[in-house]
Amino acid sequence: MENQAIQTDVMEKKRDEDARSESQAVAEPARTPLYDEHVRMGARMVEFGGWMMPVQYTKGIIEEHKAVRSSVGIFDTCHMGEFIVKGPDAVRLLQTYTSNNVAALKEVQAQYTFICNDEGGVRDDSIVYNFVDHNFVVVNAAPLKADYEWLTELANRHSFDVQLEDISDTTGKLDVQGPKAAELVQKFVDIDLAPLKFYWASWGKLDGVPARISRTGYTGEDGFELFFPIEETVRMWRLFVENGADPSGLGCRDTLRLEASLPLSGSDVAPPAHRNPIWAGFGRFVKLDKGVDFVGKAALERMANDPGGVRMINFEVTGRGVPRTHYHITKDGETVGEVTSGSYGPTLDKYVGMGWVHAGLHEPGTELAVIIRDKEVPICVVPRPMYKKPKIG
Repeated sequence: MENQAIQTDVMEKKRDEDARSESQAVAEPARTPLYDEHVRMGARMVEFGGWMMPVQYTKGIIEEHKAVRSSVGIFDTCHMGEFIVKGPDAVRLLQTYTSNNVAALKEVQAQYTFICNDEGGVRDDSIVYNFVDHNFVVVNAAPLKADYEWLTELANRHSFDVQLEDISDTTGKLDVQGPKAAELVQKFVDIDLAPLKFYWASWGKLDGVPARISRTGYTGEDGFELFFPIEETVRMWRLFVENGADPSGLGCRDTLRLEASLPLSGSDVAPPAHRNPIWAGFGRFVKLDKGVDFVGKAALERMANDPGGVRMINFEVTGRGVPRTHYHITKDGETVGEVTSGSYGPTLDKYVGMGWVHAGLHEPGTELAVIIRDKEVPICVVPRPMYKKPKIG
């Protein structure tokens, strides 16, 4: 039952993600270098953001989820985008492009941030790194092309002295996640991972290959995002799988991030102005006082001072039913919001979700309902994050 519910919700998100990709109607889905590996391992392949990706392997989503929480899993994330930004005005450009404060980054430090539109809505979320002579920007797959075009447009509009390069097609990327990720990755890298803190990165060699080694991830666990020449992808994948990393698909990636209350770009946070980072509760990634008139700043300042509107919630289902994307949220029989993510949380052992409701109904402990099969199923707003990883060490 739970595996089926998770698969259904992943397919709902897949359709939403596909709708964001401008090339879907005219182009065949792309394949990462690991497509044949996934098929050989019995993965169920689906189209996601313009790519054919594994939603699950033969063990099933719940077992993959548990493996990441208890040991170590590996994800193919070669579909994501990577940009190089360098030159005298690189930081000025990224300060305009993103909501966080790139100027505050120390060398090899990373930060989570939003790429907003003029109305304060979210074009995409991103991670920006500060390396010695350039910044490194990682974006999601479906909006990749639009993200790069927008970055280029801003550079030209402001006459910034920068050099931009989209290196997505030449970059392989694997995410190794879980409490035993550091132990496994350490076997194959030439740097000491112990001093590497969460949201910091390093250059090193991964089994002899130059790589960016970043202590980041999208699972709520300790882990690493590894970037290397794309021609090494199959070898790296086999290296980790043969040494104990569980192959993990989109299904458990979604349940892991949902339990950890990490938003899905394009759904939980999205281009419509009301699904902005401030009202979503992620204001710590929006630096209104950084001294730069970044895209969306004026709108976000208004949101920050507006007690009305809507707010994003995390909730658990206290009745019986599976909350799915786009289901109505109600209070006393009246529609007050919408589910944006919902699934069974294997670690929490309950059905959980994220959604948007009228301001004032977002405080933990608030009792609401979700319409499931024409019936009101009770839910309760809960604090964020719903799951928090044990401290390292």
